[in-house]
Amino acid sequence: MGNKIYFLSDFHLGAPDHASSLEREKIIVQFLEEIRQDAAEIFLVGDMFDFWYEYRKVVPKGYVRLLGKLAELSDAGIPIHFFVGNHDMWMRDYFQQELNIPVYFKPVEFERHGKKFLVGHGDGLGPGDHRYKRLKKIFRNPLSKWFFGVLPPIIGMGLANYLSRRSRTQTGASEEIFFGENKEWLIIYCKEILREKNIDFFVFGHRHLAIDYRLNDTSRYINLGDWIKYYTYAVFDGNSMLLASYRDNENKIIRN
Repeated sequence: MGNKIYFLSDFHLGAPDHASSLEREKIIVQFLEEIRQDAAEIFLVGDMFDFWYEYRKVVPKGYVRLLGKLAELSDAGIPIHFFVGNHDMWMRDYFQQELNIPVYFKPVEFERHGKKFLVGHGDGLGPGDHRYKRLKKIFRNPLSKWFFGVLPPIIGMGLANYLSRRSRTQTGASEEIFFGENKEWLIIYCKEILREKNIDFFVFGHRHLAIDYRLNDTSRYINLGDWIKYYTYAVFDGNSMLLASYRDNENKIIRN
């Protein structure tokens, strides 16, 4: 086992269609195979799937290459952590039981090699986005989860895919714009946390923009970008953190 910790997020497998999703899945699996020799730990920071719902006895069709690779890495003794995102929040216990991968539903602090990390998907944090925060409370309600589960899958999955496409359409090109320190909700959230405690690395997804932003002399905000346009990931080697691209998109990473 190696000594590096890897962070990835926002694969959105299943979108926008089966062919492009499958191509993306194969690239992700290839990356995971390449890092298995030096990976001490892997963090998957949400929205692995464009939509995921676990019925009591059934899980969504597809993604066998990725799930098989995760099982292989987990069986080899590499700890893997999964944080639910806004597109795959309806996890139950499949990952825990079948893959031995713990699932987290909110940001969690970790300490590794004397450095403190706060890791989470990032949705609903910081100021603003009040509409989504209200929707998140509704979707996270156990009654909503139960109600969706009683719908026939052809209706439920069709509705979910429609809403997912609509969400991406509404967000549009705004995902590609860095709004500046005083308008980026997650940067504001990080700075609020730093008033109370020291965190060396804030690691989030959700934003779909690869960002490595120095908050002060000792703390950095890392947004992992995505594996749709940027194919970006972060790696911590015990001393330093690097935000990089698997597909030569380093020039698109926002740094300060």
